[in-house]
Amino acid sequence: MKTITTTEALAAFCEAAKAAPYVTIDTEFLRERTYWSKLCLIQMALPGKTGEAVLVDPVEAPDMSLEPLYDLFRHEPTVKVFHAARQDLEIFFVEGRVFPTPLFDTQVAAMVCGFGEQVGYETLVKKIAREQLDKTSRFTDWSRRPLSDAQKTYAIADVTHLRVIYEWLSAQIEKNGRQRWVEEELAILTDPETYTVRPEEAWLRIKTRTTSGRFLAVVKELARFREEYAQKNNVPRSRVLKDDALLEIASTRPTNVEELGRSRLLLREGRRGDIADGILAAVKAGMEVKAEDLPKPDLSREQLQVNPALADLLRVLLKAKSESLGVAARLIASASDLDAIAAGERDLPTLKGWRLEAFGADALRLCRGEIALSAKGNDVRVVKL
Repeated sequence: MKTITTTEALAAFCEAAKAAPYVTIDTEFLRERTYWSKLCLIQMALPGKTGEAVLVDPVEAPDMSLEPLYDLFRHEPTVKVFHAARQDLEIFFVEGRVFPTPLFDTQVAAMVCGFGEQVGYETLVKKIAREQLDKTSRFTDWSRRPLSDAQKTYAIADVTHLRVIYEWLSAQIEKNGRQRWVEEELAILTDPETYTVRPEEAWLRIKTRTTSGRFLAVVKELARFREEYAQKNNVPRSRVLKDDALLEIASTRPTNVEELGRSRLLLREGRRGDIADGILAAVKAGMEVKAEDLPKPDLSREQLQVNPALADLLRVLLKAKSESLGVAARLIASASDLDAIAAGERDLPTLKGWRLEAFGADALRLCRGEIALSAKGNDVRVVKL
């Protein structure tokens, strides 16, 4: 096991990787105390049971350039293999404005090969690689140095077993003809919009049952301030203002520090200084929004006129399809998607792309009365009418 701490050594490994059909990659990072993930370690391995595997240590070598790695990411003849790549890709996109191309995510691939929804790496190691992972270093603080041999061994296992998993899954996908299914899911992971957070849209992630336009205007301004402050100071959103405190303040609408200090849920840091000033300014801005510009809640799903019998039939159809295809039902459609279809909605991800092929087309036929469902023993069958 080799640890890379220089740009030259990283460039040498990446040049070797460019000659390989694929390279497996993983990262270790911390995000508990920051807004942006702190990259602590990169693990990579070349094909073959004895293919070179390395650790790249940006903590030990903060001046090391990652440009050779980004150059490898742009090298299309070599597939970059990750497991559950979203957080890894966010780090590289934020720091290097680059995505690995082409990308293969074994979690996505496993979901369309019958391993269920969001299958873990440990499960794939057991079922495909026939190995056991040592979990003793699972809760390591990867920012601390030096790393022990046990920690390094644990980290490198995330890419050495991945080689066997990738080769098995890629063969299965080719055998099943589901390459397009995987490509559609991976396109989401390599879309910059997936990782772009706009402060003015942050309020849409906050769950509230209140539909008052004025209340939502204050929520919107508070969420905007929180997002901008967290990004600028690289601190977690929760360190600025937790959701429950944000909603409380949107209800009480304090106008000065004394009133703000009466909040039961506000953290100590939020009662003074820049955060307190920002909260009060956000409340004021929300209260000054013109009536015609007040945000409106999305009530479209709540107002759906769902046909409950049709929704139940769609659930039976989904279960039958997911079992026959060996694909997790929730990956194809959610319960709310089925209700929406039963209520007449058609602009849904479930009715597009590979999901249309796997389930959506028959779901629409069922809605139009063109097919029926019949049961024979434990099997549910589609019958054309």
